[in-house]
Amino acid sequence: MTEHHEPAWAFWITTPGQSEIRPENLSAPNLDEVLVRTLYSGISRGTESLVFRGEVPPSQYRAMRAPFQQGDFPAPVKYGYCNVGVVETGPASLRGQTVFCLYPHQDRYIVPATAVTPIPAHIPPGRAVLTANLETALNVLWDATPRLGDRIAIIGAGVVGCLIARLAGRLPGCRVQLVDVDAGKAMVAGRLGVRFALPEQADGEQDVLIHASGSPDGLALALRLAGFEATVVEASWFGTRPVSLPLGEDFHAKRLAIRSSQVGNVAGAQRARWDYRRRMATAMSLLDDPALDSLISGETPFAELPRVMAELSCNPCGVLCHRIVYTG
Repeated sequence: MTEHHEPAWAFWITTPGQSEIRPENLSAPNLDEVLVRTLYSGISRGTESLVFRGEVPPSQYRAMRAPFQQGDFPAPVKYGYCNVGVVETGPASLRGQTVFCLYPHQDRYIVPATAVTPIPAHIPPGRAVLTANLETALNVLWDATPRLGDRIAIIGAGVVGCLIARLAGRLPGCRVQLVDVDAGKAMVAGRLGVRFALPEQADGEQDVLIHASGSPDGLALALRLAGFEATVVEASWFGTRPVSLPLGEDFHAKRLAIRSSQVGNVAGAQRARWDYRRRMATAMSLLDDPALDSLISGETPFAELPRVMAELSCNPCGVLCHRIVYTG
């Protein structure tokens, strides 16, 4: 088709540490596509900061591609996956619906109709920017396989760590502690209904340990807090940074294990019966929780995204999910 809509605008990383908002040409959508006008996008700060700084290792270029990424690592690249918008053009069943899509930061875009997930009317669209992070948290808990009554420690009170703690805290009989070096996260933990502890205050002999701080020190702490034959689930991604661990001490005496968790594949325990759409739908249903609004720590207009991304990539204390607001 040759019909064109008004130009769209998208956030691009031009070189590591530098970015700009560029125009995009949109053709009219095909019959099996939708044109979405963005309401909000969210910055998945851990991963997007690594991408912004150009720290994706070449061995992971393929694995780290976002579903609708354009360009290649390290730059120029259009990257992101927390987008909430309204379907302006598309199949009648979707037209006018508020939807979530794993799309980068862009004010209007066209994707296959199958790529969007309708957001239930009772869930605020602004909260739905957490969908991708909540999907990750769900997958991490599947990998961790907690049991009723377990003592569970989550190290790192970023967005994913907080979401894991919220889900784990709803398991009957479980004692959950959310551990972080930032004492200010105690207020967020309280809103999520879980105990907060600074590293020096955290209880040991834990049955389940999930590391989500993005710091090697946090992973070392998880090993110290682990009980006999416990498994530490590593949910952080370090990019090109090497990690040094205390694998002497009582690592062998406790017969500890470290295993990875990554959202790109459905957790092994569920994989025979679950696909990505079922997992996404489940994450969407878990958004029906007003306590999650405490994880939105600020918002900024889309036009200011280049400045905001540069600031957030420096890992400022206290920031959780930063929401980008679109108008027009």
